[in-house]
Parts: sequence; structure tokens; C-alpha cells
Amino acid sequence: MPGKPLALDDIDHRLLAELQADADRTLRDLGELVGLSPSAVLRRVEGYKAGGLLERKVAVLDTSQVPDLVLAVCLVTVERQTPEHRRAFCDLLKRTPQVQQVYDVSGVWDYVVILAAHGLPEVRELAERLFEADENVRKLTTLFVLDPVKTGCAVPTRPMEA
Repeated sequence: MPGKPLALDDIDHRLLAELQADADRTLRDLGELVGLSPSAVLRRVEGYKAGGLLERKVAVLDTSQVPDLVLAVCLVTVERQTPEHRRAFCDLLKRTPQVQQVYDVSGVWDYVVILAAHGLPEVRELAERLFEADENVRKLTTLFVLDPVKTGCAVPTRPMEA
């Protein structure tokens, strides 16, 4: 369970934006961008990690460079929303490497699931295993991504300025 959100100042917001843009930069480079010494940057980054704000560093691949990659957006409605049903469904999705993202949403659909698979046969196999074999799944609609216009995982750390 996440703890209390960290109190962030302007430098934190700028540093987090820079880290999200390129976490491979040196402490010195980051410090120059936000006006801090490398040791001060390190202390802040360690604080983000200790506070649970910074989960991990990852490499982001250019999906156009991965042969036969198919991205699919699956819209799922379930019959029952008991804690046990939700936990079982979400645990299965979390264990599946081809599942990139899962969102529990409000409205007509209960979940939005983003899949990355190698070819349509793999998407079909995943749909059967993850959704069609689950008696709790009432409805599934799959949308295939034709062109990923914008992708990313950076999140804003403060509201937009008016």
C-alpha cells in the first residue's frame, strides 16, 4: 500500500521531469539542468526511491523496431466485481508479460488492457487464455493499434498552469 505522497518543491518537479525524459543522464548533468550539485541530486533521487515515488528505471523500446509486434487495446466487462474475482483477474493479468498496462475504469467497461504480442495468432491465444476462458468476463472488444501516435510513461508531477 502506498504511503503518504512526498512533499515536492519546484526543483523536485523539474528533476522528476528530467528523470522521466532520460534517467540515463549523470548526476552532474541532472544537477546542471536543475541548479543542484551532483550530491544534492543523489540525495533527492535516493529520497524518491525510499519514499516509493521512483519505482524503477527501465529501457523504453521503439515498438516500430520490434518485428511483427501487434499492439491491442482490450475493453473488458465482467459479471462480478467481488474482491476475490477482481484479485484473481488482476493477478492473472499481472503475471502475463504481454500485458503492458491494465486500468480499472468506470463507465461501460470495467477494464482497459493493453497487450503487446507477436502477430495476430498470439493476440488470439492471449484473448482466449485471459478473457474467453474466464467465465466472469461478460464482454470483450479488441481494438488493434494501427499507428502509435504518442506513447510514453512520463506523468506530470503537478497540475497544469493556467
